[in-house]
Amino acid sequence: MDDQLNYAPCGFITLTNTGIISDANQTLLNLLQYDRGDLLGQHIENVMNVANKIFFHTYFYPFIQLNGYVNEIYLTLKNKVGAEVPVLLNGVRKERDGESYIDCVLIEMRKRIEYERDMLNSKRKLEELNKAKDEAHETLKALNEEFERKQEELIKLNQSLEAQASTDGLTGVKNRRAFQESLAGSLSLFNRLQIPFSLLLLDIDFFKRINDTYGHPVGDEILRKLAKTMQAQARESDIVARYGGEEFAIILPDANRDNAILIAERYRREIEQADWGGYPVTVSVGAATVSEDDSDETLIVKADQALYTSKSRGRNRVTHSDDLSPQEQGGAD
Repeated sequence: MDDQLNYAPCGFITLTNTGIISDANQTLLNLLQYDRGDLLGQHIENVMNVANKIFFHTYFYPFIQLNGYVNEIYLTLKNKVGAEVPVLLNGVRKERDGESYIDCVLIEMRKRIEYERDMLNSKRKLEELNKAKDEAHETLKALNEEFERKQEELIKLNQSLEAQASTDGLTGVKNRRAFQESLAGSLSLFNRLQIPFSLLLLDIDFFKRINDTYGHPVGDEILRKLAKTMQAQARESDIVARYGGEEFAIILPDANRDNAILIAERYRREIEQADWGGYPVTVSVGAATVSEDDSDETLIVKADQALYTSKSRGRNRVTHSDDLSPQEQGGAD
């Protein structure tokens, strides 16, 4: 597990298909006060109370096996000394090396619960004071203001949690999870209304060489600046996301093949001409336009094959999947 994920501002845990903890990041270990060796290999239910164990059996396991994901499940875990740790869990089932795993992100909800408790207390006080508002008008007014302030704080906290769950921590653009959800939504819209869209995959040329030559802090700064450059060029409807490492994805709503190539060239040219402080930065781009027999997986594969061809043809160029030869269509495999 890389440092970025290991010390992310939220917990991360990987479960086997039977619920055994196979990996966890340091953030979660700190939250539960466990050493890595004490937690790995345990069943996830060992850090739950009885009620949560029942909930896991009756909802979590059936739902994730059926749908492949769960979103915003509220759980109360137990840390090493038995204290309760409230969390919000998102999970997705993945296949790796022929085995099924469940990757989960856990966000501590202690502050949210405190805010909700404060709001409920304020509301109770308001109800009591309403019975005697003629004698305590000023107190009632102050409590109303406190209630509104805490409600606004809760709204902001919810917005922050939602943004954290869908945003890449390094670059500020959407993360892979949010990209997958947006791609599924675009595909659903296409299947219902035949509104075309295209997908771009962009990869920084020779990024490993940049990291090895100038160091990872420079590499991280290039990733951040690249994301800002793409956001500045994006149309209002474009969806820019970090797909992984030095690779980015852009969903282009209402863009056919020709539109996709023009837009991709604009991104590529703007990145090539940007001021990178003396570092050589260009991108290779693979484009694919949705067709009636596409799924989200096949569309990504087509864009990835086009990206591979852009690199094999010399990099710093755009290739559309429609323009690949039969041999090139298998090149990214």
